[in-house]
Amino acid sequence: MMRTIVVREVWFEILKAVRMPAYAVPTLAFPLVFYVIFGLVLGGGRPTGGTTMATYMLATYGTFGVIGAALFGCGVSVAVERGQGWLILKRASPMPPLAYLVAKLAMAVLFAVLVVLTLGAVGATIGRVELAPQAWAGLAIALVAGALPACAFGLAIGYLAGPNSAVPIVNLIYLPVAFLSGLWLPIHILPRAVQAIAVWMPPYHHAQLALAAVGADRGGPLWAHVAVLAGATGLGVAAAWIGYLRDEGRTHG
Repeated sequence: MMRTIVVREVWFEILKAVRMPAYAVPTLAFPLVFYVIFGLVLGGGRPTGGTTMATYMLATYGTFGVIGAALFGCGVSVAVERGQGWLILKRASPMPPLAYLVAKLAMAVLFAVLVVLTLGAVGATIGRVELAPQAWAGLAIALVAGALPACAFGLAIGYLAGPNSAVPIVNLIYLPVAFLSGLWLPIHILPRAVQAIAVWMPPYHHAQLALAAVGADRGGPLWAHVAVLAGATGLGVAAAWIGYLRDEGRTHG
């Protein structure tokens, strides 16, 4: 019974996202447009970071796209549904609360996969990115798995922010952090001050795992990047739990 409820909740969450062009179109189009402009048109076959610009930016804009899918899918949607009173109705139903969270995560991960597949297809055809099969697989795994910290922070924003403030808050965090993490331009060409800040940003470590799959990372142990992302996930989950309890108190206290 529990499995059936979760599967149906996941299916309807995905169906809702697909039918919402305000989420689906920007989530898939923005990283693709940026990659085409900066990674292919302005960069192309120019060498950078031990590889070509097209290959390097495939990893960084893949990171950018996956994080966006997670933050907006898990963050803004939860805040909006809280504002609409949808979560109150969910609580009154027999549906287990876990099914709602699993559905949000599954939808965000699905769109992360779509972002990776779309960018990979454009990189392999137009950008002439040539990677061994294991490198493609490693890149895809690193990008999609890195969505988990962003999902956790998205849920935290969704439970702590209001429905009208969620979008500006996400953009205020997402866009500057993406730049400071070296997702828009190769980190090694940015000012040293930005490079020093980048190591404190979880997206930087996410990008380094993706770049490691194509042989373009800055070196260092991979476990350190994984540890930072694991810690960031834990912080996001803790913040989301605090927001959830606060929301429960306001509704039932």
